Amino acid sequence: MSAPTDPDDLRRLTARQLDALREVANIGAGHAATALSQMTEQRIMISVPQLTVASLDEMPNQIAEPEEPVAAVLMRMEGDLTGLTLLVFPHPIALRIAGLMMRRPVTELGAVEESALREAGNILSAAYLNALADFMKMTLLPSPPSLAVDMSDAVLSSTYVASAHGGNQLMCVESEFQLEQDAQRLRGFFLLLPDPPSLRRILTTIRVA
Repeated sequence: MSAPTDPDDLRRLTARQLDALREVANIGAGHAATALSQMTEQRIMISVPQLTVASLDEMPNQIAEPEEPVAAVLMRMEGDLTGLTLLVFPHPIALRIAGLMMRRPVTELGAVEESALREAGNILSAAYLNALADFMKMTLLPSPPSLAVDMSDAVLSSTYVASAHGGNQLMCVESEFQLEQDAQRLRGFFLLLPDPPSLRRILTTIRVA
């Protein structure tokens, strides 16, 4: 495959470059599974994560139907790279994760449950960012997390998400976690939305890796 003609387009990466990103995603998902195991005091198994590169407006239907509620933990990425990260869970999975954090069943997201979910999102997002930081040999620092609970298209197409980082390209890591004693799979999506200068740095690093 020939090199991309647009140096700033994630969607025109070569197969080798995508393989490098998939390896980062795989390591990040493994770190996230370890973190989730520690949080819940249960053994967590993980499937091979799926990596998607896309524009922001292509993502909502891929994560959930437009009118399906989701919970999204949003953080700013700071340090050597800047932009946004979102960890998005379908609403039933968000309830399950909040319940695991609180060691009791959760049927709705009140203030306490949302706090537990933000903490889980903070730890899990940091696991993915640490994998990227190790690969890039850079320092990446997440901001304190915020939480949005809304329909998937509303969360992902919000003015804040669309404009805060100044870009329109993202990487999405879809991961499935399974508790050893629970048949339910915990499906989540980690989205990295770098701003344009950081996108160029990521692409430059991938091309010389």
